[in-house]
Amino acid sequence: MATEQSVMAVIRAARPTFRNPHDKVAFAVHAAFLASGFVLHATGPSASTDDALSSSSTDEVGIDHWNEFEDCYAFVYSKPEKSSKKVLVKCLVMNNKLLIDAFRDGDNEPLHLELSVEDYIVEDGGTNYNTQFKNLGKLVGELNKAILTKYTGSPTSNSSTQTSSSEKRGLNDQPNVERQPDYPYQPAGSFPSGYVVPPIPGIGGGDLFPGPGAGVYPTRGEPGTGGSMLVGPNDPRFFGGMGGDPRLPGGLPGVPPGARFDPYGPPDVPGFEPGRFIRRPGGGGRPHPDLPHFGGDSDFI
Repeated sequence: MATEQSVMAVIRAARPTFRNPHDKVAFAVHAAFLASGFVLHATGPSASTDDALSSSSTDEVGIDHWNEFEDCYAFVYSKPEKSSKKVLVKCLVMNNKLLIDAFRDGDNEPLHLELSVEDYIVEDGGTNYNTQFKNLGKLVGELNKAILTKYTGSPTSNSSTQTSSSEKRGLNDQPNVERQPDYPYQPAGSFPSGYVVPPIPGIGGGDLFPGPGAGVYPTRGEPGTGGSMLVGPNDPRFFGGMGGDPRLPGGLPGVPPGARFDPYGPPDVPGFEPGRFIRRPGGGGRPHPDLPHFGGDSDFI
């Protein structure tokens, strides 16, 4: 792949004559192709003919007449070790820019790049070639990225390869990253080192799993399993947490201060007054005679 040093070496070896700043940038583009291993087959008027790409000639030529036109430049290359397909490169002058189009024989679309001439040329830079250019490394980098890597298949730099590989890495590939558990709730004592247990135990963990098969009595709300999403007033979370491990703020059993259990029923209906619904921590009482009975122990008197 072309580098700033290799491009400048090609320019010095060719010793071209420049008429204007556009000539300098156009020749730097040509030098970048040669530094990347391409061979020049035509330039100037001979590279602008209709059969420039289809010509069977593989002879190498010099740079004669490369800047014969006033507002455009043309070059035809090939890279023998890659393929025999030729590449046509045309540079068009547009105000203070140089528009570069590269088209490889057999491709459907050309590659395009725009370079601002004033960003790379030093006015009155003297007779030495290295003093006539500035930011030559940036110019070469733009060519590598937009055109040369597409035709050579070489990476622009190690840093770009490392960046690409880093983007493909998942969370499991990153060191010192602790994965969170797959389920919202686990029994006490089974948490990995460094895992912070939330103050309120998980609710609905049992609903993550499908129900049992036909003929098997379903079970919900067993201590240590997370229970279902339906939480009643006698849920073990309100009386010492799950498995005897209090999870309420302060580690105290019971409901948080100010909490209450709303009865099921419409307001202002006799028998459903809030004062008649009193939680019994031990449970096991009988339901109020005025309330419907759904089976099992009741938490109200």
